[in-house]
Amino acid sequence: MLLAPATGAGSGAAESSGAPAPAAPPVRGEFSGLLTYTEGEYRMVLYALMATGLALLAGSLHAFVTRSETAPRYRAASDASALLQLVAFLAYVELFVSWKTSFTLREERYVPVADTEFDGGMRYADWSVTVPLLAVELLAVCAVAGRRMSVLRGTAVSASFLMILTGFLGAQVLDNGNRVLWLVVWAAISTVFFLVLYAVLGHAVLAGRDELSPEAYTGLKRATVLLFGSFGVYPLIYLIQQSVDPDSDLVGWALVTQLGFCAADVAAKVWFGVLIHKVAKVRTADDLRAGTGTHPEEVWISHVKRADAWPPVAASGAGHGARPAPPPVRDGGGDGGHGDHGRDGTGRDR
Repeated sequence: MLLAPATGAGSGAAESSGAPAPAAPPVRGEFSGLLTYTEGEYRMVLYALMATGLALLAGSLHAFVTRSETAPRYRAASDASALLQLVAFLAYVELFVSWKTSFTLREERYVPVADTEFDGGMRYADWSVTVPLLAVELLAVCAVAGRRMSVLRGTAVSASFLMILTGFLGAQVLDNGNRVLWLVVWAAISTVFFLVLYAVLGHAVLAGRDELSPEAYTGLKRATVLLFGSFGVYPLIYLIQQSVDPDSDLVGWALVTQLGFCAADVAAKVWFGVLIHKVAKVRTADDLRAGTGTHPEEVWISHVKRADAWPPVAASGAGHGARPAPPPVRDGGGDGGHGDHGRDGTGRDR
């Protein structure tokens, strides 16, 4: 993490005397590693980092082991979810170790260690990979395909990466993130890419209004609202880091920053992944009932059977992988989830 060394009332003084946190932030941006904490405050952050990392690991494993529950055309969502949560988990391992090794207990207070510093800037490396993958995950279950999908996906991935990169330059790199001019300029540039990302993903979601089933579209909207809302948390925390003054409760704002980032990461990655997986399962069931898709397993959602497997296991074992034309539905009978049982390959009753 690129920060100017603390002076005066910074970390060195805190370590030598065990004094309370400085009255003003030693630097702009990430200052959580330069303060002094009580044992409870220190452990609260440590707990949040570990719990978030474990939640991300669990989410990654869940996305991997359940990918077969959806049709192949939607599995890019599961793959992106598993990969991005694994990347975020590894980043949180580094954050946990960094926090653990950046402080030492002295006179019942945790003070910064002189020759190391909490590397909160690692979050930007995490986001540079995971935010583009979140865009891929969402688009994988939208009602767009072909060249249109390629254009939207390329634009969303590029905009999301540039959004993170430009924010990183202003907050961490140029003048060590301490010059207000660069903070404002690069925050404005990052916001442009932020709006482009919202526009692209919003357009893709709205495109399914007339093409998806009501249940699939409602689930997709809910997941999108969660993602957009989570994305909105990050710039708010960024503003907190840049807006503290000598009258601020620095330790309190440091806790808000660290806990806020952890909560936003769980919502945007783990919770969002669960919602998108359900959308993929609903779309898989919709395709099976419409006769436009195949899946070797029955589709169950919330312990309710939503569609039969197609082709049936017996036919699949015999090598019949191509689905015939969907059978006609009897008047008043619906498909009832019974597929083609009792009918020949043309859909006529045997």
